[in-house]
Amino acid sequence: MPQPNVLILRAPGTNCDQETGYAFDLAGGNSSFVHINQLIESPEMVSDYQILCLPGGFSYGDDIAAGRILASQMQSRLADVLAEFHSSGKLILGICNGFQILIKSGFLLPPDDQGLPATLTWNDSGRFVDCWVNLKTDNEKCVFLKNIEKMYLPIAHAEGKFVPRNKQVLNQLKGDHQLALSYCLANGSDDDLVYPDNPNGSTANVAGVCDTTGRIFGLMPHPERFIDPTHHPRWTREGNSAAGDGLALFQNAINFFKD
Repeated sequence: MPQPNVLILRAPGTNCDQETGYAFDLAGGNSSFVHINQLIESPEMVSDYQILCLPGGFSYGDDIAAGRILASQMQSRLADVLAEFHSSGKLILGICNGFQILIKSGFLLPPDDQGLPATLTWNDSGRFVDCWVNLKTDNEKCVFLKNIEKMYLPIAHAEGKFVPRNKQVLNQLKGDHQLALSYCLANGSDDDLVYPDNPNGSTANVAGVCDTTGRIFGLMPHPERFIDPTHHPRWTREGNSAAGDGLALFQNAINFFKD
């Protein structure tokens, strides 16, 4: 497949769609922007795409809770078509608000008889946090993080604290290599992290999670905001000329269909 098609899903309040589409296109994809109402009206259109991305923003103003309304729409109106999309070997990515949507819809971590195994809730500070963070990966399973060991990316959210239902869930996710992205120090250490190194108080410093197949991935940091060296906050002082850390994530998604 020479150029995988990417569906960038929009809703009222989405505001990172253009940057995310540009990142996928730069990586070799062909992005289209589709409103949630269009997809609900014609759900069969997803068959034309290989990647579905839920970008960042504040869908429906994050009323009730971040991502909850769009998550409910997808759960009630698109569950079957999205399950078929995923089972056919395709990829789903959720960035920031998209991660919140994937978690709260149950598409990323399916519910059991006790409900959802984890959620994303208010930062420990109780405030919106906007800063850059060091990250390390568990790339054993996640397609999007193939051959990536560390990243430096910006975050911007108020409800990014990852909280599993209990320690058993946390250990299972860790054992299955689903805790794919974690906050850390610049040297890779993640012991006893506090703000701003763990910007929201996430349990086990979790910044991103994949499903059991590694083909659904949600993360709070914004890879689309660091794809060019000039996006780095110190690019002039450090003479940075390499591509931004986030670009490799989008390249992995595109290359998945070329390998």
